[in-house]
Amino acid sequence: MERQEEEKGILRELGGWVLYILIIIGLTYLIITFVGQRTRVSGSSMETTLSDGDNLIVDKLSYRFWEPKRYDIIVFPYQHEENTFYIKRIIGLPGETVQVVDGYTYVDGEILSSDVYGAEVMDSPGIAATPIQLGEDEYFVLGDNRNHSSDSRDASVGVLKRENLIGKAWVRIYPFDSLGVIRHE
Repeated sequence: MERQEEEKGILRELGGWVLYILIIIGLTYLIITFVGQRTRVSGSSMETTLSDGDNLIVDKLSYRFWEPKRYDIIVFPYQHEENTFYIKRIIGLPGETVQVVDGYTYVDGEILSSDVYGAEVMDSPGIAATPIQLGEDEYFVLGDNRNHSSDSRDASVGVLKRENLIGKAWVRIYPFDSLGVIRHE
């Protein structure tokens, strides 16, 4: 009788651990799917804000409640290569007209005066040589390292639909000496 009680206690303990592990796996799945995910910066298109090898946490929750803003650093899938994601900065918002003239960005005919991110003059306007009228759910993005970035000026990237924005870069978790919340404005 005592042995049966002992076996029941062990099974109860084991069942508790299995339930605990299943709850942890479920919560991890929910967080990764709906709240945030880790991503790694590869390349120099966002320098000096983000560098090659930086590890970030992407906030996937904010854009469920608020609209993306100008200068937000966002993550989106590259449409021509599976499991490849780009990190760029929002420059043009829905309903605006964006154009690159003589290496400078114009939004609705006005030079983007607070263009402190990517202050270098752009060598190529790409498809933004002519005005691009953004639809009600479209965004124009640029890398901070303008002359070394594949962004909305490139036809292979183009303008982004709202549904393609995975989230907003939120926290740099590596390298540890740069650990902290990412400044967007």
